[in-house]
Amino acid sequence: MKYITEIRIDLTVDEMRNIFGRNDSYMKKIENNFGVEITDRQGQLRIVGRQEDAQKAADIIRQLAKLSSAGSNIEEQSVDYAITLKEDSDDMGSDKDTEIDNDSILLDIDSDLICHTTTGKPIKPKTLGQKKYVDSIRSHMITFGLGPAGTGKTYLAMAMAITAFQKEEVSRIILTRPAIEAGEKLGFLPGDLQSKVDPYLRPLYDALYQIMGTERFLANMEKGLIEVAPLAYMRGRTLDNAYIILDEAQNTTPAQMKMFLTRIGFGSKVIVTGDATQKDLAPGTVSGLDVAQKVLKNIDDIAVCNLTSKDVVRHPLVQKIVKAYEDYEKKETARSQRKSAIKREARKRSS
Repeated sequence: MKYITEIRIDLTVDEMRNIFGRNDSYMKKIENNFGVEITDRQGQLRIVGRQEDAQKAADIIRQLAKLSSAGSNIEEQSVDYAITLKEDSDDMGSDKDTEIDNDSILLDIDSDLICHTTTGKPIKPKTLGQKKYVDSIRSHMITFGLGPAGTGKTYLAMAMAITAFQKEEVSRIILTRPAIEAGEKLGFLPGDLQSKVDPYLRPLYDALYQIMGTERFLANMEKGLIEVAPLAYMRGRTLDNAYIILDEAQNTTPAQMKMFLTRIGFGSKVIVTGDATQKDLAPGTVSGLDVAQKVLKNIDDIAVCNLTSKDVVRHPLVQKIVKAYEDYEKKETARSQRKSAIKREARKRSS
């Protein structure tokens, strides 16, 4: 039998204002997820529900209060991720690679400040997967950041590159991606060479403008200290003392990936990002990203970080969309495998 219990938590006015959300939306989200009732009695929060559920809700609220006390602004994504962590706490507890205490995981993630945008907004990892990704970039020469859209693969890589450049840990930044159209033929593009390739590189420019500022970016680009170019331009070069980011790597061929990885020189750090579910290669073409994971898996100083739908930090609806597609693709793969097995069995019987 599960007993009904009441847990009380004392909060300051500022903590209460920050973690309740507009129209108490964050508390309602916690109530709905754990089937508890949360009320405020003059600065004291009262959580009523089954003992296990009330304790989970209380743990989440305490973590959010710690975040608030540390000066962080509580957002809907923070609440959603705290709930996800609590629901997955049993699995995480058995993960030997997880060195962060579950009771302080949000605070530990939030304390990892990479840099600030030009408007002063802090750039930090927001999930455990992103935290591991950032740590891998710091500790490895080559890091593969793999996962669905919205997981911050490219943005965090850009933040790490710009921070290293500003600290003079590297002398330049090189950003590249394959110039492949995303599932539609755009035809002839007017203008000079830069105008032709800019549409493919726009996501990289957007991140640079936001983190570094337009004027500083253009000044460094004119000096040749920041280079944004299609992957084809990497051939024949040796890139020393540089931070190199290859974006949209799922659209490389095996030959292109080999060419890129063999450009790396002394003092350089490389980040390769990609999403295996969003390939724009011609039908039947093997992805260089898929091949690289198999070929390089046992080489030291190369890390592979697999981000998932749980690491999506865009609008909460994006996380649900990514999860829905993941579930659909798993079902389709399982159905295809069953059909193949049935056909093989039929061939055996007929022979």
